[in-house]
Amino acid sequence: MPLVASRYPDYCAVLLAGSHTRGQATAQSDVDLIIFETSRRQAFRESFLHDGVPVEAFVHSFETIQPFFESDRERDRPSLQRMIADSWTIKDHPHLASIRKEAIQQLADGPIAWTNSEQERTRYFLSDLLDDFESVTNRAEGLAIASRLYEQSIEFILRANRCYIGQGKWAIRALAEFNEDYASRHTAAFELYYQSDDRREVIELLDAYLAPFGGRYFDGFSLGK
Repeated sequence: MPLVASRYPDYCAVLLAGSHTRGQATAQSDVDLIIFETSRRQAFRESFLHDGVPVEAFVHSFETIQPFFESDRERDRPSLQRMIADSWTIKDHPHLASIRKEAIQQLADGPIAWTNSEQERTRYFLSDLLDDFESVTNRAEGLAIASRLYEQSIEFILRANRCYIGQGKWAIRALAEFNEDYASRHTAAFELYYQSDDRREVIELLDAYLAPFGGRYFDGFSLGK
């Protein structure tokens, strides 16, 4: 490991993470490394090229991992937990097994459950956005609303079912982990709208997301009262 040894001489453990360990790497994929140093007090990440290959390094000590686990779980996006759970060990250390076990357990446990008020607030704002989408007549405005609906609706159905969410490509991946049929329908419905300006399937699908939780919500909602 000359790269790691030269840049991080105090390393004691190394994990390879990201798309290369999931079999999803492309020609543009970077190499994700999680590097542990025994005496590091503050974690950091950095990106660089090594022999023309993009590398992203996440540098921790065994003590700095826990606050990141807690933060990721609180924001419902377990980025570091996923990286560690799916990682390959490049240089082992006795502490790695327990860290990987905890990451896997937190993924299995799911995020902290919504309170009733959190769920109702999110249902209200998703309903409001869906109402706007259903009635919009301006194509540019419709596209803007659709872009927000795409991820907000995924976030609602996942969190309402106590599943983790994601951003960008991880949003649809998280939905597929929860329900492959929903993920396929979600993609097809929004693709139909973007290509043909036909919003019916988007509306039908999002109403299906909302239905088990009371459907669209307007009457009786209050905030800050």
